[in-house]
Amino acid sequence: MNAADLRRLAHGGAPVVLPGVWDALSARLADDAGFPARFVSGYATAAARMAVPDLGYVGRADILTTAREVCGLRGAPVIVDADTGYGNALSAIRTARELHAAGAAGVVLEDQVWPKRCGHMEGKRVVPADEWLASLRAVVDLRADGVDLFVIARTDARAAVSLTEAIERARAAAALGVDAVFVEAPESEEELLAIAEGTPGVARVANMVEGGRTPLLAAARLHELGFTLIVSPLTGLFAATAALRDAFTRLRADGPTGTATAGMSFEAFNEIVGLAEHQRLERRYLGPGTRG
Repeated sequence: MNAADLRRLAHGGAPVVLPGVWDALSARLADDAGFPARFVSGYATAAARMAVPDLGYVGRADILTTAREVCGLRGAPVIVDADTGYGNALSAIRTARELHAAGAAGVVLEDQVWPKRCGHMEGKRVVPADEWLASLRAVVDLRADGVDLFVIARTDARAAVSLTEAIERARAAAALGVDAVFVEAPESEEELLAIAEGTPGVARVANMVEGGRTPLLAAARLHELGFTLIVSPLTGLFAATAALRDAFTRLRADGPTGTATAGMSFEAFNEIVGLAEHQRLERRYLGPGTRG
């Protein structure tokens, strides 16, 4: 699955929900649920790998490690949150090349000043538009070298400057040939509509963060407003964190009675991780009864 598949989805006439994933298991579960694409979230990577908030702790090596794990699974195409590209246009080129080599089909590049932070937090600043546009142009130009990525241009100028500035930046990015524009953290349906009306002729991303600045809307409503790609970057991580906290609380209180894992059996888990297929490979290549 590659950038061309994402382009077909982005212009297929129906909303596309992309779940945030942070490791191979979450990516497998997203694929099993039938999502047509997956999104490697920078915040989820920071939280799951380091137990820290999205305040600039994740670097290129960290996101590449997550991307390799996720893209190593066969399945739906993967878009990776590459933050700012981790430097200038030259850094963005290196980041894009390495993510493409890892198997990513798409990449998000934003315009925050480094160290960046979650788009729904206070204190964001953005670089001059020309600096961000140079990074986008550099990554778009990689297509001529066979590095074809679905490029999403994200601007955080809505909070840092104004909605008007954010729309102008998104429009300038679209003129460079990016595949989609992503104005982060609009605060109302009216702002979402203004973004859509101000960026004609390009696919648009809506970011749905539970508890964030943008109102949570159904996929159908977002599509009516002009958004095709709907990222839900933290839904899975929030749910997994709540489930783990509950399970560990029960385990601490009751011991290993099985109540902490009532929703998942050993058999069901082994099915998720593909035990039967691995056992088939064992029998085929290592012989019956082989134990490693």
